[in-house]
Amino acid sequence: MEWTGVRGKRVLITGATNGIGLAAAGALAARGARLAIVARSESRGRDAASRITAAGGAGAAVDVLLADLASQASVRRLAAEVLDRYPRLDVLVNNAGAMFATRQITEDGIEATWAVNHLAPFLLTTLLLDRLRESAPARIVTTASDAHKGAHIPFDDLDARRSYRARGFGRYGESKLANILFTAELARRLAGTGVTATCFHPGLVASGFNRNNGPVFSSVMTLLRPFSRSPEKGAETLVWLVDSAEVAGESGGYYVDRRPATPSPAARDMEAAARLWQVSEDQTHAPQLER
Repeated sequence: MEWTGVRGKRVLITGATNGIGLAAAGALAARGARLAIVARSESRGRDAASRITAAGGAGAAVDVLLADLASQASVRRLAAEVLDRYPRLDVLVNNAGAMFATRQITEDGIEATWAVNHLAPFLLTTLLLDRLRESAPARIVTTASDAHKGAHIPFDDLDARRSYRARGFGRYGESKLANILFTAELARRLAGTGVTATCFHPGLVASGFNRNNGPVFSSVMTLLRPFSRSPEKGAETLVWLVDSAEVAGESGGYYVDRRPATPSPAARDMEAAARLWQVSEDQTHAPQLER
């Protein structure tokens, strides 16, 4: 079955209440996608849905699902709600992400950057995989970053107990490397199913990102604004990976500005990708996917 674009297809997006997620949701609504967005609060979800509906034009409708992606129990409830509400799931976009200036621990006993940026999309994806396979052709798109360059997965210190490098920047890079390795291993495991997995770098985007870490970090982001892309520009590759027939059947790749790009050597280490998958299953007690 050929990919005919996103019109009429069910698309689930995390991190769609601001930044590139919100911009992408608006663009996909305008293309006729049937959107479900994940929000941390009803008020933020309502506001985002209103803006997405306005961008989508006549007939656009957006469902809002509530979840705290730092909580594995909340991710599981989210997945259960998706499975209950939607007999089809054509596209899953793992876009939510965060950076924390100081080391924080979630209710599951896991360092927060790792929990939100890597384990949440890993767990949500594995819980929804059967529905995605039943809906094939289907797509999984994950927001990664060039911040992965220079990073390595600290398998001997996954909770960053010994170090929390550069006030969170290093840890963020490790989590973005995990996104790329996750995509590569997921694509390998999904070969022949009709479900593809890709990831991308959106560029430096002027958004609310990193403004949760106090006035110093907020000021840095303000200073970077003149050199940053708009959320709409940052979302272009995401929208393309979701909608375009050009990437039909392409899986496992890392993209920048709608072109395949070569990530760092650490991001191409398939032994590390397989090992990361195993430890992620252990950390989330996720359903096992055939190797």
